[in-house]
Amino acid sequence: MNTRQYYLDLFQVTENQLQTLTATALRHGGDFSDLYFEHTTFFNLLLKDGVVSSGGFHTDFGVGIRVLKGEKTGYAYSENTAMSDMLKAAQAASAIAIGTVGEMQYASVTDRKHDFYPMKTNWRDMGADAFLPFLKELEKEVMSRDSRIIKVVARMSDSVSDILMFNSLGELTYETRPMGSVTVSAVFEKDGRTENKTASRSFRIGAELITSALAKELADDVVRGIDDRFEARRPKGGQISVVMGAGASGILLHEAMGHAFEADFNRKGQSIFSDKMGCQVCPKGVNVVDDGTVAFNRGSGNYDDEGVPAEKTYMVTDGVLTSYLHDRISANRYGVPSTGNGRRENFRYNPIPRMRATYMESGNADPQDILANVKKGVYVDEFSNGQVKIGEGDFTFFVKSGYLIENGRLTMPVKDINIIGNGPQALADILAVGNDLKIDNGTWTCGKEQSVPVSCGMPTVLISNLTVGGEQ
Repeated sequence: MNTRQYYLDLFQVTENQLQTLTATALRHGGDFSDLYFEHTTFFNLLLKDGVVSSGGFHTDFGVGIRVLKGEKTGYAYSENTAMSDMLKAAQAASAIAIGTVGEMQYASVTDRKHDFYPMKTNWRDMGADAFLPFLKELEKEVMSRDSRIIKVVARMSDSVSDILMFNSLGELTYETRPMGSVTVSAVFEKDGRTENKTASRSFRIGAELITSALAKELADDVVRGIDDRFEARRPKGGQISVVMGAGASGILLHEAMGHAFEADFNRKGQSIFSDKMGCQVCPKGVNVVDDGTVAFNRGSGNYDDEGVPAEKTYMVTDGVLTSYLHDRISANRYGVPSTGNGRRENFRYNPIPRMRATYMESGNADPQDILANVKKGVYVDEFSNGQVKIGEGDFTFFVKSGYLIENGRLTMPVKDINIIGNGPQALADILAVGNDLKIDNGTWTCGKEQSVPVSCGMPTVLISNLTVGGEQ
């Protein structure tokens, strides 16, 4: 791990200058100010039709300065760290506090100094020529799996972010965040029809991610279930039981329930769960978690983007709503510690409550027994786009992959259906939770005013009653 001096030297600042900047930001009476320095390098490479069709490298560098006063936030940034420019940004952020009524007291946090994603091989030490053989190997592995494949597109990207944070409480935190991602898509053709399938992996890890084993794993994933894709049909719609498959179906948990647990929506009274703290929101035994401590996970962080150490947060404990997802602002309003969910896209944005790795913990049911007890229903294991109304909790998700369940067995593959429901009601209608939690390690990115990397997961879960939109 890099030392404190490494980060100070990288951003060409001293601790005295950091103190001067936060003091300047508070000159008009703010309650709290903080600085967020970022140096990120990005690299990507795309292989299409056997040749590299695009690639690029760029660097992002700068500092964001925030002032909090009462209910207001002042924010400004500079794309360099010259003291004169940073002072201008601090003065601009401080202007929001002029004439603002209200005062809040912000408390320090305890630094736990974990490292959930040590790099063995720094991406910055590698050149493009080191990754081209991997992409070609990945393409070859995919093409060898199925003679119906007519096109393969493979992409890899990496980033390394050096982060330095300081605030008016005197807290100085710093870390380096790696990220590596690989995605492969294949187009299949059969009897004049085409289907496509994509597989991906993304981790906070160094260049040790790029291996032959990963190429084989992704190739297996991208061809798995393709026969059923060609055979799938649109079933009749209606209200029936739905079994959510372990893993990627956790995106429904993220979208339909997780966002509604973010504290800014609740603080403003915009979430369906705003008045549900301490209430039973789903059956006993159900635990819903947002976790920043999963080793090498795409959504994890040693610290959030306010310098708060990562933790594992139980939003629902034994069926009871026990915590929202807090940044420093909402934690202050609710009188609780921050859960370490203050996140931002980069230094140009102020932090807001965001999810990290969101999942439901395993229950005690055998997945096969869950299916065996469903007389008529739908099994879904892969979703694409969806829509959620945070205030009402209503959601609609398009199903990419699924099957009918008839008399306890998976039968006809299905496609072109929507799953429609209400988040709180879906939680309340959980009948069984499998013992097979799987966190999906795909390239999930969450957009809420700004984009951040996340992950999701779920065990097999039976919900008694959702609407399936299909044939009439």
